[in-house]
Amino acid sequence: MGKNTPRRGAAKVTVPKAEREHPGREHWGFRAVGVAVSKLTLPIVARRGGGILVRLKAEWAAIVGPDWAEVSWPATLGRDGVLKLRAAPGAALELQHRAPLIIERINLFFGRAVVTRLALVQGPLPLASGARRPVIPPLSEGEAAALDRQLSEIADPDLRAALARLGRAVTGGQH
Repeated sequence: MGKNTPRRGAAKVTVPKAEREHPGREHWGFRAVGVAVSKLTLPIVARRGGGILVRLKAEWAAIVGPDWAEVSWPATLGRDGVLKLRAAPGAALELQHRAPLIIERINLFFGRAVVTRLALVQGPLPLASGARRPVIPPLSEGEAAALDRQLSEIADPDLRAALARLGRAVTGGQH
């Protein structure tokens, strides 16, 4: 390739006349890749539910609550608003009865009608339920008494209970 021949993927760059080394010579440079990639991937992402499915998976426990998040997982979202939901076999019937509530929670989270119907598929979930909640060993009597003494001066009962849970988790994990 010669110096003045364009390379594949290159775009013509306009250089001010004062900066040109040789008058009449064209300068070629590379285009920004991000624009080209986004133009290519946008139809694919839109066809597969777009960012909605990604946000749905990321915030699933916050949307449906921790109990339902342990027994269900959003798999795919179709263009017609059908959310394919993987469900643990023991919970599928209850999820089917709660489908209107789950759809309402999802649509409320996004602020618009994203899901119109649920399609339940029974089977194993991508994350085992044991992997979501670590088991915290119980505290010894001395550790529990020390924690209670430290929290005794806190007047707000909700705050005291939250700090007690945090203290048990931190102290229990140090064995």
